[in-house]
Amino acid sequence: MSALSVPPPDWMSEEVAIFREQTLRFFERELAPHNEKWLEQGRVDRWAWEKSAQAGLLCASMPEEYGGAGGNFAHEQMIYEAMLEAGVEGFGISLHNAIVAPYILHHGTEEQKRRWLPKLASGKRVAAIAMTEPGTGSDLQAVRTTARRDGNQYVINGQKVFITNGQTADLVVVVAKTDPAEGAKGVSLLVVETDEVEGFRRGRNLKKLGMKSQDTSELFFDDVRVPTENLLGTEEGQGFFQLMSELPQERHLIGIQSMAAIERALSLTLAYVKERQAFGRRLLDFQNTQFKLAECKTEATIARVFTNHCTGELIAGRLDAATASMSKYWMSELEGKIVDTCLQFFGGYGYMDEYPISRLYTAARVQRIYGGTNEIMRLLIARTL
Repeated sequence: MSALSVPPPDWMSEEVAIFREQTLRFFERELAPHNEKWLEQGRVDRWAWEKSAQAGLLCASMPEEYGGAGGNFAHEQMIYEAMLEAGVEGFGISLHNAIVAPYILHHGTEEQKRRWLPKLASGKRVAAIAMTEPGTGSDLQAVRTTARRDGNQYVINGQKVFITNGQTADLVVVVAKTDPAEGAKGVSLLVVETDEVEGFRRGRNLKKLGMKSQDTSELFFDDVRVPTENLLGTEEGQGFFQLMSELPQERHLIGIQSMAAIERALSLTLAYVKERQAFGRRLLDFQNTQFKLAECKTEATIARVFTNHCTGELIAGRLDAATASMSKYWMSELEGKIVDTCLQFFGGYGYMDEYPISRLYTAARVQRIYGGTNEIMRLLIARTL
């Protein structure tokens, strides 16, 4: 239950609202009870992906003809909001559904869509995208991983790092240079099905500040050979264009995740200050508590209205790169501020890892980094001035 009182947007149909409730119940019943185990082992069990597929949550916005559920981005947003509300923030379904699958849908050939999307929808394949390298973060033009054509195959060599779903994924979209001399025009995307190749290695499951149940890994490609049919699309050198065209959705997705975390932090905090007592009074009865939470609620309400607006623009095909950058930048900055304010009300308990507010606090920090740092977001927004 949200701590805010924002009317539902136009795109929130009755069917979408029912889908959210069903999804929340699924996460609470089927996945949340295993969260402690996943936090300890640093990854979500593979069966959770298969069970989510059976519930119709994998590739929810992909067309039915390719095995998806036939929904739209509104359904994807409901999944991520329900997931955060249930406290299963480490499940990498957002990358699988709303980042990797759209690359294949929008840029793949008909044969590629029919080959890979049904596997993602059924949970037979878990997806990742390998962009970041040890020496390159936001500057995707500077990737050093190469894909050299050799007859009817590409030979991939390189190293990737910070790859979400890295320990689990068996379908990886790799950002590589097919023509290192051409800069951005030499970047291509290639799909690697990891159990069908030699030379692919997973490195460490990296230890992180937060999001500890989400596997994040190093990946190594040592003379990995894939058929030329695994080049996403029909032409080399289209990778940078493909990446840029999907970025508005990816960045707004981070804004949505931040917004969901803000609402959960406020709900947890309101419940706590109504019960916790100090000096014979509830924490909520102190004016400082009221003023701080009033400020948080006001800012969160403004953020929710903007989030819903951006989703509506995305569904209508109108969400531009600068507005998506605003969503990512503003929501993630606000998430850090509000979650920090909320944690303070929990006192020492807020610093304990067993309290959800503590996990929200550590998870919030990466939102300002991945998907393009917030400094890059400001730069993109500034170009529209």
